[in-house]
Amino acid sequence: MNDAEIQYERAQNIWNSVARKFPPLEKAASLIPNPEVGPEQIGGLDAAQEEVLTYACAMTEPDVYQGWGTYPPSGLLLIGPNGSGKTLLAQGLATRAGAAFLGLAIPRLALEIVHHGGQVVELLEAWSQALAEMPPTTVYFHELEFFQAEEIGGQRTDLPIGPIMDFLGELADRCVDTENILMVGSTSHPDTLRPAFVKPGRFERVVEVNPIYPDDVVAALRIHAAEAEKRAGRSLFGDVDWKDAVSRFREPTTGDWIQMMHGVLRRKARQQCGDHTIEVISTDDLLSEVELFRRTRRRLPRTGPAGTYL
Repeated sequence: MNDAEIQYERAQNIWNSVARKFPPLEKAASLIPNPEVGPEQIGGLDAAQEEVLTYACAMTEPDVYQGWGTYPPSGLLLIGPNGSGKTLLAQGLATRAGAAFLGLAIPRLALEIVHHGGQVVELLEAWSQALAEMPPTTVYFHELEFFQAEEIGGQRTDLPIGPIMDFLGELADRCVDTENILMVGSTSHPDTLRPAFVKPGRFERVVEVNPIYPDDVVAALRIHAAEAEKRAGRSLFGDVDWKDAVSRFREPTTGDWIQMMHGVLRRKARQQCGDHTIEVISTDDLLSEVELFRRTRRRLPRTGPAGTYL
């Protein structure tokens, strides 16, 4: 077992031992010991990529900031709509830094903390101890504006906002106080984000994640199409005019488009099960899926979560 593999196993073992003791962490957090998301796997988002991936220097080349008479930000906040690529960028940062990736689903964590409120003090102490023992790690606070998150119903005015904010602030502060930890947060609701999150010393550097339409969407689709063909071990797509298809319908997020592409692939799989003659995917196949997306979206609440760009 080489040094990297030992580090991955150490991160997993440390985190598993903590998560087993605290249901909120077990249900709302997930660890990727060895993320492998390179820039070539992120479609577009050039400006956001440059800033987010440069933050890795805080771990890989700590003297760089000092050489310019400054210091790295305590944490980054990624703002942008659901499905724009925030989580992918955070995983790319962890990859660049050679760090594990610990993702916290903040809306789910908020609910779990309400249900297990008596464990908060013990959880915070275990959190600090785990961070101190972990190898280099990127901690990702997904959707800090938890009380508006669609994942838990949106506009949850029944939640005790103050105590939850105190708890989340303490989680973030303990990340900042621990060496070998890079901290990243995200929100799709920046207009109503609580100011406490972006005060100096927390998520103080704001990075906008806003795909350029249609080029960044097309770049992401090409990446995911190539990954699908790699999984299949054969060519799946014909002469698809990605830009033409994307240009006809601006409403979907990047994540939605990727889901639509997989919708076409799944339809082809169903047809093959029915002994139909199957052709490779065409532009018309993608446009048919777009029409289906449009029709079904009209029947669903407008606030429903978008696809996830992963």
